[in-house]
Amino acid sequence: MQRSLEQRMAIKFCVKLEKSAAETIPTLKKAFGVDCLSDRQIFRLHKAFAEGREDVNDENRAGRPSTSRSDDNVKRVCDLLNTDRRLIVRLISETLDITKTIVHEIVSESLGMRKVGEELAVFQYAK
Repeated sequence: MQRSLEQRMAIKFCVKLEKSAAETIPTLKKAFGVDCLSDRQIFRLHKAFAEGREDVNDENRAGRPSTSRSDDNVKRVCDLLNTDRRLIVRLISETLDITKTIVHEIVSESLGMRKVGEELAVFQYAK
């Protein structure tokens, strides 16, 4: 993360020196070696800084927000498991309309539970 920030600053510096993107790439590759951004990313950032971008921090990313593992969902999973500890992750997922991976993370990490039974999932608090 820090290396990426340094590279964005270096690209911005090269733009201010009026170096082309093609001149910037070898400079960054020499300075950062194997940790260097890809040529495509360098071209993209060079163009953005040349067009007036000032901020070197990461851009906001589009996509699904990471709110699935909220306190509300943890409480819902906990309440459902308190009614029947034999529920399997898939069934909890379908019942609460939360992805299986998130349910698994909530059960194992947030609630500190582990699976005991093999046929049906019987959860108990980890010691």
